[in-house]
Amino acid sequence: MTRRTSPRKKARELAKLLRAERPDYAYLKEVFRHLRVELEVTVPGPSRRLPWVPSEAQVRALYEAVWRTRRTADLVMIKTFLYTGLRVSELVAVKLSEVDVDACQIRVNLGKGKKDRVVPFPMGFRETLAIHMAQRQQQGGQYLFESSWKRRYSDRGVRRMLERYGIQAGLDRTISPHKLRHFLLTWLKAQGIDDALIQPYSGHASRQALEVYSRLALGEAQKEYEQAIRRFPI
Repeated sequence: MTRRTSPRKKARELAKLLRAERPDYAYLKEVFRHLRVELEVTVPGPSRRLPWVPSEAQVRALYEAVWRTRRTADLVMIKTFLYTGLRVSELVAVKLSEVDVDACQIRVNLGKGKKDRVVPFPMGFRETLAIHMAQRQQQGGQYLFESSWKRRYSDRGVRRMLERYGIQAGLDRTISPHKLRHFLLTWLKAQGIDDALIQPYSGHASRQALEVYSRLALGEAQKEYEQAIRRFPI
């Protein structure tokens, strides 16, 4: 095995050679780029490891754990996660005024990347959501999900809630809000829905997907979603 000088010592040796050049960052970057070429050092690519996605059985078990508590607000929140694929930071920021129960849509203002978008939820869910919203309005609420102190939930609070239900469901892994989002997007893809139709709901800023989607109507995307979501496991 080749014996190597410690990185710190080698850096000092190189510094002695380069100090007279008074190098800046751009110069050093170019030097080390050429050094990699001279030494035939390849840059490792990104990891190809696929992210873990919960199974339908695990998602059902999580939902059943919530159902057994009869905590209706938590049930509505879990379903909203599963049906919309919203990021947790987006979900806790949704105001009652941003939910259109007639059109079965939620407007996300300033989501990731400071972008606005509209996401759907199933027609069969709108009555449950409308009842939940009416209760929130009667209590003087402003956000779709709030604590008993009329404060919107925090990201950390939602994550802890899911962790608690995961334990009650006997799951060996925590299903985070991001995993619920990933489950929906993966499930929609498995149903054969085109990436261009999934993109506006996922909020991914893929230039290619945006170019394709620009030629599609939102109504067409929601129609595809509504047909597929009838087969959703929850």
